[in-house]
Amino acid sequence: MNFAEPRLLWLALAAPLGALVAFWLLRRRARAESAWVSRAVEPRLRPHERPRHRAAVVGLVGLALLGLALALARPRWGESTETVEQRGVDIVFVLDSSASMAAYDVTPSRLWLAQSLVRRMAERLPGNRVALVQAEGVGVVMAPLTIDVAVLDLILDAVEPGSLPVPGSQLGPAIARAVGLFPAGAEKQRVIVVLSDGELHGEDLKPVLERLRTAGVVTHALGIGTASGAPVPLAGRPNEFKRTPQGEIVVSRLGETALQKLARETGGLYVLADSATADPSPIVEQILDMEKRGLSSSTLTTLEERFQWPLALAAAALALRLAGSPYRRVRPEGAR
Repeated sequence: MNFAEPRLLWLALAAPLGALVAFWLLRRRARAESAWVSRAVEPRLRPHERPRHRAAVVGLVGLALLGLALALARPRWGESTETVEQRGVDIVFVLDSSASMAAYDVTPSRLWLAQSLVRRMAERLPGNRVALVQAEGVGVVMAPLTIDVAVLDLILDAVEPGSLPVPGSQLGPAIARAVGLFPAGAEKQRVIVVLSDGELHGEDLKPVLERLRTAGVVTHALGIGTASGAPVPLAGRPNEFKRTPQGEIVVSRLGETALQKLARETGGLYVLADSATADPSPIVEQILDMEKRGLSSSTLTTLEERFQWPLALAAAALALRLAGSPYRRVRPEGAR
């Protein structure tokens, strides 16, 4: 046995305090009536006002207050067992962190916007398992599939442009790592969400698309950036930008064609994210409409709530107190 709200047990101190107040009020009333009723009439007026009656009244008041205090503390005993199944979809976010994702054509940067979109989508998909794969020249699993979206939020802060050991802008290696995260036997509940500026520099997506179709993975894509583009800043060099061998500043522009093809041929959606107000709702809603599968199950053993018993005790004590009276009943005239 335990209490769900043990901090409210101190209210039980109101029981003896209430009993003392009830005793004081009874004595005060008796003294007040004695002041205007003669001694010869008083026993006939209050024939039931005896020490035992006063003790019963005081005890019922204290019992009612004690029952209310215990009911508020919610006593629990008696175990009940329940099996809880977690159902959802497995979602892997593939985040492009190539050097071009540091461009400022979206405020404050492409990578910042992509990180914000991942956080917003993960928060709107509770109960589903999420994972994160960072993509550059290689794919690195930053977070395996987990229900805890807070882990994803912490890891996103560590993702920076050009932070992987192999630089570049390729989605194939990262998508291959993402497909490998999915458990076997869940072809209808696999989703990959790619967030990239689409600058793939001629990467052949045919092997990637073939692998996604074989694995039954629905792939959504968010194009981060604008068609006008922006210069690519150099890491650690403020106000300096990447240049061609001829000395011209390199301008990175959003490449939508590859991302649109990736989404279209796998049954997913493409969403343009060219500002901080980009809305990923179409992708989120399609994921929520997908068929769910059992992700995990657990058996919970809980104690049954028993607050009804002390509450019933308090109600019974209060009813008995209200039913009793120290005064004599006046019988109708002519009745025995």
